[in-house]
Amino acid sequence: MISLLNALLVIVLAMNLFALGTSRILAVIRTVAAQGVLLSFIPLVVHPHHGWGMLFMAATTIILKGIAIPAIMIRALRDAHIKREVEPLIGLLPSILLGALTTGAALLFAGQLPLAPQHTGTLLVPAAIATVLVGFILLTTRYKALTQVVGYLVLENGIFIFGMLLVEAMPMVVEMGVLLDLFVGIFVICIIVNHINQAFSSMDTRQLATLQE
Repeated sequence: MISLLNALLVIVLAMNLFALGTSRILAVIRTVAAQGVLLSFIPLVVHPHHGWGMLFMAATTIILKGIAIPAIMIRALRDAHIKREVEPLIGLLPSILLGALTTGAALLFAGQLPLAPQHTGTLLVPAAIATVLVGFILLTTRYKALTQVVGYLVLENGIFIFGMLLVEAMPMVVEMGVLLDLFVGIFVICIIVNHINQAFSSMDTRQLATLQE
């Protein structure tokens, strides 16, 4: 089980780097959607003895992270008629290098933490930290509003991985509530993105500076 879990998390980390290294917004959305589907299997691997509860969490995660949220974002992308993140604050190659550095730092930091015995040999903690940091990088270094939304979604994926450590102590309904809040938040943000595009004929958030005048 540990080897399967670590294999899934390595793929998640690779998807993080791909999201940092591509300028095509549709490709980033699809990558994060695939990441969400992949994350849905982690509860079944980490807590297989929870039975139907984990199956419900996995199904809900697939529906929200893998289907509903990406569909909303792809529709917003098509309405905005844009394809690429043209001028990120940090270039694509430096972003990949920064993501690799944060992943390495997360591995080193997690190795110093006093983890429970069942989590010592897994990549849960470093993958969670690295995914949160990659989401933060996307959120702060990209100017297109939809790419920033993707960064928010990646950041939440990292929090979701952290949540797998706390299922025993935290009721599953809390995790489901977080997923519902995420869905509603993304839905509202995409509506706002469409209004930004209609008002400024652009999804570049730097255009919002004109509101100061």
